[in-house]
Amino acid sequence: MTAEGLEKASEPTEGSERADAGRSAKGTDAAEPSEAVAAWVANDDDESAEGPKGGVKDDGTKDAESDADEAATAATENPEDAEDGTEKAAGAEDERGVDQPTAVFRAPTVDRVDHPTLRITPPASKSGPESKPESVAVRAGTFVPLRGDDVRPAPAPAPAPKPRKPETPIPAAASAATPGIPAALPPLPAVELTNTPPPPQAPVRTAARRVKIWTSLVLLLLIIFAIAQMVRPLPEPALVLSADPTYTFDGGKIDMPWPAEGQGAVEVEGVGTIGTYGAQKPAPIASVAKVMTAYVILEDHPLTGKEQGEKITADQQAEDESSREDESKAPMTKGQQFTQKQMLQLLMIPSGNNAARLLARWDATTEEAFVEKMNAAAKDLGMTNTTYTDPSGLKSSTVSTPTDQLKLAEAVMRNDVFREIVNMPQADIPGVGAIYNNNEILLEPGVSGIKTGSSTPAGGNLLWAADTVIDGKSRRIIGVVMGADLDGTLYAKLQRAIQNSLKLIKAAQKGVDSTTVVKKGDVVGYVDDGLGGRTPVVSTKDLKAIGWSGLQVKLDIGEGDEQVPHSAPSGTVVGEVTVGTGTGKVSAPIALQKDLSEPGFGPRLTRVS
Repeated sequence: MTAEGLEKASEPTEGSERADAGRSAKGTDAAEPSEAVAAWVANDDDESAEGPKGGVKDDGTKDAESDADEAATAATENPEDAEDGTEKAAGAEDERGVDQPTAVFRAPTVDRVDHPTLRITPPASKSGPESKPESVAVRAGTFVPLRGDDVRPAPAPAPAPKPRKPETPIPAAASAATPGIPAALPPLPAVELTNTPPPPQAPVRTAARRVKIWTSLVLLLLIIFAIAQMVRPLPEPALVLSADPTYTFDGGKIDMPWPAEGQGAVEVEGVGTIGTYGAQKPAPIASVAKVMTAYVILEDHPLTGKEQGEKITADQQAEDESSREDESKAPMTKGQQFTQKQMLQLLMIPSGNNAARLLARWDATTEEAFVEKMNAAAKDLGMTNTTYTDPSGLKSSTVSTPTDQLKLAEAVMRNDVFREIVNMPQADIPGVGAIYNNNEILLEPGVSGIKTGSSTPAGGNLLWAADTVIDGKSRRIIGVVMGADLDGTLYAKLQRAIQNSLKLIKAAQKGVDSTTVVKKGDVVGYVDDGLGGRTPVVSTKDLKAIGWSGLQVKLDIGEGDEQVPHSAPSGTVVGEVTVGTGTGKVSAPIALQKDLSEPGFGPRLTRVS
């Protein structure tokens, strides 16, 4: 290698001076390749903008710089060949050149952006005796000609470089910026580089925001609740009694001629009990028991109107019992046939014990089974103090009370065939002839039954019924006299019971009357719409009740044939008012006193059920 070549290779080029200046400005032995390239490109841009002073570098100068870069690169990669590479680079200045660039590359302008709060600081470069500075060729790259024939004469030496303007030192923090952000950008103010949380909100503002949120939720819930309340079905209207639920007839208690012996009771059917007397304890009832026998037969084999019923054939036992002298009986012969109605006449008019036993065997096969039916029927009627042991009542173990017998009489007198039979003083039965009733007061006005009974244990007894006409309608009075047993024969005891019954019948017929309980136009109740609304209702006519002085009757109102509507005009009939109970109950229509309207928005919204 010539001395001239060594001198040229050892001379620092303009690129190397720029690289050394960049490294010294950063305070490190070796910079990042991207930072060196950016500084080099920026320096070239400055020179291009200033223009040539004393002449532009020719091709030869550029070739020499390229050869020098190649030599430096080779020396870095292979230290042993560094000397030979230097000589080759020097010879290349004399022998060849390269094309000048056809365009000037400028670094792109990067907009100012915020720096991230977190900064990544690269590790400090190691420096030591063995470290070597990077050459410009390594950092900036090596130019390789595209074709071998692009060899031109070496240019004249380039003039000395113009002194560079002093550059503003780059802070160390900027040199450690995130890759992709230019290092030359100035740092942002400290307030933008921190992630300090905002100051806490004031309590008043927090409370106001919570009030807004909860107010919205509450309003939404109220709207939903209101809609749900409005679409719910309305409760059914109901009639409620507002008048006094009871009415007491004027005057003192009715004066009844109660007998001095035995026990008994009198009542007006469907109205109430006029009164009772005696012990009201179970006692033998003799043939009065045949009323339950007839009741069971008619329950198992109903008859009405002109019906005669099934055929019943008399057996040998019925014929044998028809000749007994110690009990009442009906004439019968074996094989003789009777209709069901005829058998009931033989049972109730002459009070035939053999007829009672024959009916029991016909209905239940045995007398014992029929007695079980009698006791079951008594239980169903609420006759809690009654016990039946035979179908005829001949046994003294068949016992009952006056009030229990009135329950039975009220039930059995609903059958028209039975009422017809017990009101007959006498009857004519084919094959038997005329039969007579022991109840002699059947011929008295209004008396209509029911059954006599007498025996040594029972004394004289009569279960009776009588009618009275009140306000053009017939009303039934029923009563019983039991245990007429002070003195005399059995026939006398029975006659005393019958006469005592007649006295009671006449007193009851006289004392029972009617009175106006509800007048037309009286407010007796209201329609309750279920949500607090009330519409008064009035009686559409006078309502009279059956009773006697001192009697207390019950009032009630209820719906008629149709259900009470949710809305209706004034005067619409919505039900009836009633006085009394059972068959003696009387009623009158009730109507709206004013228009009935459906519940409004307020009651619907505030309903809880």
